[in-house]
Amino acid sequence: MGNILTGKKIVVMGVANKRSIAWGCAQMMAEQGAQIIYTYQNPRIKKSLQRLVDDENQLVECDVADDESIEQAFTTIKERFVKVDGIVHAIAFAKKEELAGSILGASRKGYAIAQDISSYSLIAVTKVAEKLNLLNTPASIVTLTYFGSERAIPNYNVMGIAKAALEASVRYLARDLGENRIRVNAISAGAVKTLAVTGIKGHDELLKMSQARTVDGEDVTISEIGNVCAFLMSDLSTGVTGDTIYVDKGVHLI
Repeated sequence: MGNILTGKKIVVMGVANKRSIAWGCAQMMAEQGAQIIYTYQNPRIKKSLQRLVDDENQLVECDVADDESIEQAFTTIKERFVKVDGIVHAIAFAKKEELAGSILGASRKGYAIAQDISSYSLIAVTKVAEKLNLLNTPASIVTLTYFGSERAIPNYNVMGIAKAALEASVRYLARDLGENRIRVNAISAGAVKTLAVTGIKGHDELLKMSQARTVDGEDVTISEIGNVCAFLMSDLSTGVTGDTIYVDKGVHLI
């Protein structure tokens, strides 16, 4: 069998640096032959990506909190690449003060921001991609979630609630896009030390707790997560949609 993504063009949203799960996904998909297009939120993230990516045409600015920015970004992608075969949505955000202590400390504004960026943005991005007829058929959309959507993880708070909404969005999008042969799935990734995780109070304890519960005592890696993403982007997974697939070395079992 050759590379499973040869000839495919895939948009990856959410790379912050080389420790990002999104970067692991991008690298494993590239190893399988995919051409990767990266979106970035601001000049700081662009500068970080420029150290990782050689071709400036692969970089497109996109702020998922702004519908006009999403439209402009995907219009640019269409102009440069005509069609794409998939989108990896690896974007989440909550204010740091919302990721500590009791959920009773959540503010209305902080709750809304977490939902907007971490959950609704998947729908917003998919809506624009569909409007512009950007996606080939078949195509695949994958988002990243975490076990805190199902269990009350210490300090995860509004992000856990947003991830639960994200997983519900995956199911509804999969239902509504299926007739267009567009599949939508989520990867529930194990805890990895990323920039996002370090924003959670007590994140060191969270990482230790996760490692202690893996079936082999080893942390899951961004490459292992990326390999599953590559599978979901490939034609090997055309029968899989609306699912949340765990890549956490069994942490969710215990």
